[in-house]
Amino acid sequence: MAQPVGIKDVARAAGVSVGTVSNVINRPDTVATETRARVLSAIDRLGYVRSESARQLRAGRSRIMGLLVLDMGNPFFVDVARGAERAARDAGLGVMVCNSAESVGEEAEYLSLFAEQRVRGVLLTPADATGRNIASFRRHGIPFVLVDRVSEGTTECSVSVDDVAGGALAVRHLVDAGHRSIAYVSGPPGFTQVRDRRTGALNALAEAGLGPECLRELPTERLDVAAGRDAGARLLGLADRPTAVFCANDLLALGVLQAMYAAGVNVPEDLAIVGYDDIEFAAAAAVPLTSVRQPAVIMGALAAGMLLEETEEGGAGGAGATGAGRHEHRRVVLQPELVVRRSSLSAR
Repeated sequence: MAQPVGIKDVARAAGVSVGTVSNVINRPDTVATETRARVLSAIDRLGYVRSESARQLRAGRSRIMGLLVLDMGNPFFVDVARGAERAARDAGLGVMVCNSAESVGEEAEYLSLFAEQRVRGVLLTPADATGRNIASFRRHGIPFVLVDRVSEGTTECSVSVDDVAGGALAVRHLVDAGHRSIAYVSGPPGFTQVRDRRTGALNALAEAGLGPECLRELPTERLDVAAGRDAGARLLGLADRPTAVFCANDLLALGVLQAMYAAGVNVPEDLAIVGYDDIEFAAAAAVPLTSVRQPAVIMGALAAGMLLEETEEGGAGGAGATGAGRHEHRRVVLQPELVVRRSSLSAR
């Protein structure tokens, strides 16, 4: 993996001294306009960021691991953070937890912060489906592991769950209960998990001899309770309302459940509901929620362990590594589990 770009690299590319680069960064008014423009162009071209932790790195490698998740309001990511923090603490490291709030722009800002602080490595659940933020971050030579995501075109380590299998588990359960018209409250279509869970749902329908028209998709802009309530309201407005709904995560499912309760629709008698993630609130809902369980704590711990392995002395890519090439990137795919509760138990 490429080494981080340093101030000497910028000076060499711009044809100036290190002192001039320092002045452009810290006292730009003291540098001639043409020279300043040349230095800034080199900084942008090389992807240089000033290291606020350079003093720490001169004494040894960073003891901080970055963790960037989609939504810290989602208990699933809280559990991922718990697993990562536990593994990092056992190795004598701390974790800097950041929340992109499903925003591509905020994700880019936090990745820049991680680069500026020269963290040991990063655990990342990307918000940017295009991969541009990852491509930009890769220039800094800081190892990262993808969590709950496998992005196309990347070779880095990742820990994820087989979401196609998870979607199939949910819809197969509903079909076995007699449902032939199912809604899929899906979340933002750009997310790989959303697409994979839909693929699994369609696979389960096909297994039962049912066509894709039996699955009616209701996309949402976010993966939270408010978006679930909005989807529930749209569901209530359908003339030929489905008898069951599969939601891309538990927060959406809880929002749908709230909308049904407010409208006097009985769950599961009038509408069966299945969520995804099996967060703690799923079992504690007014109608306990059937959900596809993801081993979130295990995912966080495994991802942190893979990052630690990569950045150990002798691993490839970590600052201070002595045996580049020894670390082999790998993808770990865990299997989901269906947890059946009352919200889906009424047979048709």
